[in-house]
Amino acid sequence: MANLVPRLSLLLLLPVLGACAGMAPISTGTPTRAINAVLPAPAVPLAPVDAPRDAQVSALAPAAPVGPMVALPPIADLQEIKSPELTRAIDLTSREDDLWVRMRKGFSMPNLVSPLVDDRQIYYTTRPSYIKRMVERSRRYLYHIVEELEKRNMPTELALLPMVESAFNPMAYSSAHASGLWQFIPGTGKRYDLAQNWWYDGRRDIIASTTAALDYLQFLYEMHGDWQLALASYNWGENAVARAIEKNRKLGLPTDFLSLTMPGETRYYVPKLQALKNIVANPSAFKIDLDPIPNQPYFVTVPRNQDIDMRIVARLAQMPVEELLALNPGHNRPVLPGSAGATLVLPVDHAEIFKANLATHDKPLSSWQTYIIRPGDKLETIAAQNGMTLAKLKQANGIRPKARMAPGQPLLVPVKGSTAATDGLPALFQPPAAPEPRTRIRKLTYTVKTGDTLQTIASRHKVSVDDLRHWNTIGRLAAGQKLSIQVKSIVSGKKKPAKKSGANNGKRISKTIKPTKK
Repeated sequence: MANLVPRLSLLLLLPVLGACAGMAPISTGTPTRAINAVLPAPAVPLAPVDAPRDAQVSALAPAAPVGPMVALPPIADLQEIKSPELTRAIDLTSREDDLWVRMRKGFSMPNLVSPLVDDRQIYYTTRPSYIKRMVERSRRYLYHIVEELEKRNMPTELALLPMVESAFNPMAYSSAHASGLWQFIPGTGKRYDLAQNWWYDGRRDIIASTTAALDYLQFLYEMHGDWQLALASYNWGENAVARAIEKNRKLGLPTDFLSLTMPGETRYYVPKLQALKNIVANPSAFKIDLDPIPNQPYFVTVPRNQDIDMRIVARLAQMPVEELLALNPGHNRPVLPGSAGATLVLPVDHAEIFKANLATHDKPLSSWQTYIIRPGDKLETIAAQNGMTLAKLKQANGIRPKARMAPGQPLLVPVKGSTAATDGLPALFQPPAAPEPRTRIRKLTYTVKTGDTLQTIASRHKVSVDDLRHWNTIGRLAAGQKLSIQVKSIVSGKKKPAKKSGANNGKRISKTIKPTKK
């Protein structure tokens, strides 16, 4: 009996062992962690429905933090995925209808924890209408930006950067001449192939400027290996950040973003993005309503091989001209010049309408032509010869009030027989007028010389005869007589040297802020 029990046990185990032996071997090619890494992360609950929006923000003094923060779900390390087949098989975006949900899944930058972030969260959450306006503007552009970020495997929270830069206003223009959604200054724009000429400014082109901004951000990340330092460089310039890092390194200090001494604008720059990221990650925690944004393209490009007026494009596409300008903000003139490879950006649901109407359109596509200024030409005369007002001629050509036109420069004038001279112009980009120079009054005493008259004295000092009479009790002028004269002079400020790097550096910065204590 004692020998029987072991034998019976062995007999009972044999079928089990046989079944195991008959199973296919388990592959060890994809670790369990990798499988977990590609599964969708738990979605952060989406708040009710209402849209946000707005532009540049001024730095406030650090304030008390907002209520308890909700921790973000951990971001999986995509480098651990060993099976490309498995990665391709699971599309994390295919079932998402809301672009916010898709964007949250791509958040992968290390979170910045700082009182400055709390301060910016308070700033944004106490201005829900500002957020609403920013989000409403972003609807046209956000899908394209997220798509481009995902193609490059870049963190999708970078899609929120135009909120910090321009409040998603493609016509935004700073005192440092930074322009567009991504606020490129002229020099950096040229470095990244953004053409800037009489017809067009690529810094305002949605597609071209997004490509340039992501190229620049990638370059900065490869330079520093740190997204926070890359963002600081985008604002302040990579050379400035590199010098700040080197300074800390020589002093034996940490070289992370919070440890560097930098201008106040840059000090608040990354906290602004982090605050917006936190709000988008969990809007309900901040009592912010984010309207869903469809997870689908808003616009497409169509070729344009011939000159065509903005208004005619809008008419053929059956859309408001304001919407057309919002998608094609890089153009400076009311007519789009045709050329090989040139494209037009249209809403997805209007592109085919435009193509069909264009195919049957049998009238001229443009009511404008180019005139080259000749020696002796006057704008008033050119305007009159073309049946338009001087103000409209200047508006169509982006001529500023005190600008002088030189021979050889082009002007747009109406085609004879067209209605361009009387039609309204679309609200094209116009750079802000240069501020009036600051002046001061300087009082001086003038001694009348033999042969002087009031007219010659007034002309010499660029004042009027009435002014001279107002400032002095004048009877008959006599040599040796003293006259009091008030002369206006322009106050000239010292010009700061232009920055050579940074997408938008050169903005006015009031003070330098030292690192915050950890």
